Amino acid sequence: MPTELPPDTQQAIEAAVFRRLLAHLDSRRDVQNIDLMNLAGFCRNCLSKWYAAAAEEQGVTLDSDGARERIYGMPYAEWKARYQREATPEQLAAFASKD
Repeated sequence: MPTELPPDTQQAIEAAVFRRLLAHLDSRRDVQNIDLMNLAGFCRNCLSKWYAAAAEEQGVTLDSDGARERIYGMPYAEWKARYQREATPEQLAAFASKD
């Protein structure tokens, strides 16, 4: 059984882990969202949607562009132009087989 932590400590640890995840994803821009979806069932866009939903739960309105910018570290259109590649037929087939 995990050690019980004070809520503020648990929240600080979870926030640090989330920041580390974002830094890791930022360092692996070669990993495409479709690869993440095929392997893990979530991607950077999923994270941005979860981020916006969590913000709303806290009474903060954050549109999808703002949430994506927080996850991608830049405007989504800029990230797409710089780093997103066309999905291969193999990637698309793997994604389609998840349905």
